[in-house]
Amino acid sequence: MRLGVHLVAFSFPDQPASTGPTLAAVGAAAEEAGIDNLSVMDHYFQLPGFGLDPAEPMLEGYSTLGFLAAHTRTVDLQMLVTGVTYRHPGLLAKIVTTLDVLSGGRAVLGLGAAWYQREHEALGVPFPPPGERLERLEETLQIVRQMWSDDDGPFEGKHYRLAETVCSPRPVRRPHPPVMVGGGGERKTLRLVATYADACNVFGGPRVGVDGVAAKLDVLREHCARVGRDYDEIGKTILYSYGLDPTDAADGAAFVDDMKAYADLGVTEVHVMPFTADPVTFVRGLGDHVVPGLAGV
Repeated sequence: MRLGVHLVAFSFPDQPASTGPTLAAVGAAAEEAGIDNLSVMDHYFQLPGFGLDPAEPMLEGYSTLGFLAAHTRTVDLQMLVTGVTYRHPGLLAKIVTTLDVLSGGRAVLGLGAAWYQREHEALGVPFPPPGERLERLEETLQIVRQMWSDDDGPFEGKHYRLAETVCSPRPVRRPHPPVMVGGGGERKTLRLVATYADACNVFGGPRVGVDGVAAKLDVLREHCARVGRDYDEIGKTILYSYGLDPTDAADGAAFVDDMKAYADLGVTEVHVMPFTADPVTFVRGLGDHVVPGLAGV
């Protein structure tokens, strides 16, 4: 099973001066540990749902990924996930392409419908109702795929109209950076996964349970059957919403054991979050107590 580290907290000692050096050290530690993926959130305020005050430090995601690209050589880099409301789809395709080119083909496009109303209103970003956000998500998926195809003609949608879909240079990764859709909405979001995405991402961990993930994947399988998509070609990934302490050998071993049940469902990648002011030690703990065990899962 592949392992990703999802960076969510940036309240490092002596920040902001320490922020860049700490993230550079995270990148080095991740590659030394054998981590497969580094990701960040697409938010501008911190998340109370994670027990963090909205005023605590939060970094803009794609700038952060560009920085990590310069300090790594092997890990995939992505937003988990990009809020569809924050960037025009044509510009988003260019941003992700640039990340892919400069990282040597390591970009992944994660997309979601966005949800954090407070930061939208605070920063003056329009926040349409859920139905419209999902419509915009579908059009964005269509646009990025057209931008990464041989079709550089116009796009005419309900919400977006592009006169040209030129994207030069092309991404390094072929045929294009993998597209992941995040979210477990059973009627619409998982239908979009079946129709457009290379991978899905849903919540896992004790609060959701293996049965909860299995139920989401069953719905995805049904959508695949309806649209004529091969269910097995879609990557299944989870965000493990649990306070793992990988520096504790017993906790690391228990986590690896938990992953076996998810692997039996077809999950091939798990993302864990360091809720700590010392993410470097967290990542090194993964290398010591988690990565070796996951290699056999």
